[in-house]
Amino acid sequence: MCGMVPGSTALNVVVLLYLSSLFAPSPVSSIKVSTPAELHASKGETVKLSCTFTSTSTPTSKMSVDWSYRPQTGGLPHTFFHFSSHTFPPDDGQFAGRIKWQGAPARGDASISLINATLNDNGTFTCSVRNPPDVHGSPNSHTVLTVTPKSPSIRFSDVAVLLAFVVLPSGVITLVLIGRMLCPKKESKVYRSPIEVTEGEEYVTHPQGAQVKRFTCCDLHLTDSEDELDYYSLKKRPPRDEHYMESGV
Repeated sequence: MCGMVPGSTALNVVVLLYLSSLFAPSPVSSIKVSTPAELHASKGETVKLSCTFTSTSTPTSKMSVDWSYRPQTGGLPHTFFHFSSHTFPPDDGQFAGRIKWQGAPARGDASISLINATLNDNGTFTCSVRNPPDVHGSPNSHTVLTVTPKSPSIRFSDVAVLLAFVVLPSGVITLVLIGRMLCPKKESKVYRSPIEVTEGEEYVTHPQGAQVKRFTCCDLHLTDSEDELDYYSLKKRPPRDEHYMESGV
């Protein structure tokens, strides 16, 4: 057997270590992107699609952000928003004019806002961040958006109509019934002037200086129908003076 040359063995070890360090992934050069697992919104609302990232390298002009969308009904995802020093919102398609950049790369924020959410926006949104030389780790993260119809709300006009036709009349009727229960009906007494006094009736006078009782809410009542008939029949009788004048003629 041929003996091993010590010098060549040492050289082979050095070359192997160099190649391993050159092609092996660096454990410190990595990036991690995070998004909420689920988001819920009502139709017409503005939804913030939150995306944050951590990187071992300071974000530079080479950093880029991509947002893609995959419909709930299925299909291939497509990129609709791109950021690389400047924002590139969609000019056409489903999200045209409805995407607003909310990110701050220096703080590790790559969020966007979706304006006027619709039921067609239900699906999976993916945030992808690249920050060379951090090319390893978890550069992508997904969030599922669910948009539901907006719950109906009671308008002021509906409340006004309800108060006008239901609550107010019920309140008035209730107050009237409570008033009749607390103020029982009293016996009515009809006072007539001296001109209306007829034969068989005595004229009732009040002593001078006597105080007249003021009526309160409990003293107010409706005159019975029989009293009204007697009162009006007495008024229709001719005065006694006219009767005597006719007899003298």
